Amino acid sequence: MDHNERKFILLVIVLSLSGIAPNLFPVAESGRGELSTLAVRYFIPSTLLTLILLYGSTRMHYGDISRQIKNGILGGIIGTVGLEVVRESGFHLGGMPGDLPKLIGVLLLDRFASGPNFWSDLAGWSYHVWTGAAFGIIYSVLVGQGGIWIGALYGILLGLGFMLSPVPISLGVGRLGLDFKEGYQFLTTVTLAHAAFGSILGWYIHNMNVGLPTLLTRIRKL
Repeated sequence: MDHNERKFILLVIVLSLSGIAPNLFPVAESGRGELSTLAVRYFIPSTLLTLILLYGSTRMHYGDISRQIKNGILGGIIGTVGLEVVRESGFHLGGMPGDLPKLIGVLLLDRFASGPNFWSDLAGWSYHVWTGAAFGIIYSVLVGQGGIWIGALYGILLGLGFMLSPVPISLGVGRLGLDFKEGYQFLTTVTLAHAAFGSILGWYIHNMNVGLPTLLTRIRKL
């Protein structure tokens, strides 16, 4: 097995691991498991394995792989900050039915009856931020360098996927938030927030992933 094949397998594993965290909340909201249980079984192990593979790629001198993963993580975190500026603004203006990171924290620590506290908020925000990092890794690996408009489209598609998931139904606003009592504010807030996430991510990756190939390019080299 040559270097290109090893790198490809490593990236496929990282992509698979990165897809776990973002799906746990929707899976839990669909009634297929408790988020607290899913986090222990899947979220924590997948996150640790991703960081171990990042360290391993550095040790193996796969600089292009480690750059793509690190840039994805940082780009996703920075993009999440942009998303939160829009989401928090929308939330305080009545465009969201609740504060999702706090809700996630309550579910993670099984505090639904007693409500949020410092530790549940910390857990919820940690999950939320890592979800952004995971989406950043996926984008960085699949797109390579990309551009702002590709990132914006990616973010909008993520927002659409979120609004078509079981989460809006569990929040009582229906698919795409069309049952929200305030009208289209949920749909607007989520779309703008994810567009901000994707645009920032796309800008960051475009500037940091210079010379790094897309996953399709790597496949062609096998």
